[in-house]
Amino acid sequence: MSLAKAVVTGTIFRNPEKRFTQNNIAVSSFVLNIGEREEMLIRVLSRRTALDEIVSTLSKGDKVLVEGRLQTAAVKMDDGSEKRIFEIDAATIESLSSGSSSAPAASSNFGTEEIVKIESDDFSNELIGEDEIPF
Repeated sequence: MSLAKAVVTGTIFRNPEKRFTQNNIAVSSFVLNIGEREEMLIRVLSRRTALDEIVSTLSKGDKVLVEGRLQTAAVKMDDGSEKRIFEIDAATIESLSSGSSSAPAASSNFGTEEIVKIESDDFSNELIGEDEIPF
């Protein structure tokens, strides 16, 4: 079930791995720890070929920024109980590690370059009045 769009930062908890579906579609995945004091783990999935290059350069302990669609899944444990896990279907992955020189990768026309561009536009400093907020 898809919940919402999410942007998270964290440290890679488990090295990325690449597997293939029955239809020969590559799926890269890794586990991201987004907690600061205690572990809060989220699985990051990428089915986009545009992200293969950045995912292949990542390893355990690297800091990354991930933007994508947050979703939940139910997983059956060995004892028969169900556990709910959280996943992000990644659209953008950016390495934040100091030793890495990799650029952000995006699967569509939305990426961090556009965020910087929007913030530098003249209209970005205008405030929205409370009567204009639709909720």
